[in-house]
Amino acid sequence: MDKRLVLFVDAQNLYKGCRRAFFPEAGSHIDGQFDPIKIGEIVASRSRPDENSILREVRVYTGRPEATRQARTYAAHMKQCAAWEAAGAKVIARTLKYPPNWPHERPQEKGIDVAMAVDFVALAIDNEYDIGVLASTDTDLKPALEYVHRRFSPEIRVEVVNWDGGAGGNRRLSIPGAKVWCHWLKYADYELVRDPTDYR
Repeated sequence: MDKRLVLFVDAQNLYKGCRRAFFPEAGSHIDGQFDPIKIGEIVASRSRPDENSILREVRVYTGRPEATRQARTYAAHMKQCAAWEAAGAKVIARTLKYPPNWPHERPQEKGIDVAMAVDFVALAIDNEYDIGVLASTDTDLKPALEYVHRRFSPEIRVEVVNWDGGAGGNRRLSIPGAKVWCHWLKYADYELVRDPTDYR
């Protein structure tokens, strides 16, 4: 039986998790970059034996630098987003929040987790997927995961993704008292989804 699968990617969370899992702290900024469509294809290919998962959409959530404050970083970010979109992903971006003492303090992502959580719930309500997969370890997303599971199971199934290795692979999103399948991606999987492009 065909199942429509939508992958929701927390870009910065997944990138940092990959670096913690597989790379030294002082490694190249390129280490940890990934192709979100290829991750979606791997996840969809690992369906249950009695079903066929069809990758319907990959949604990538990311913070966006301000062009007036970080021109080079903004340009690199836009090139990366364009590559994701050219491959078929839908990019949802929100401008970074800059603290008063920037650049001494780094800008922060604000609202990305909320946007991702709202879409995860809204697309379930609108019957846009049969399998919703969260690629993130951000616990702020747990209420959305719990709501979709409790409100729509078994018609809609929730799953999660994380890297399987070192410090990056020892935690995952879960629901107390429920079995939520985690797609653990090993280093061999990362080699299949690696993006070696230097967008700078």
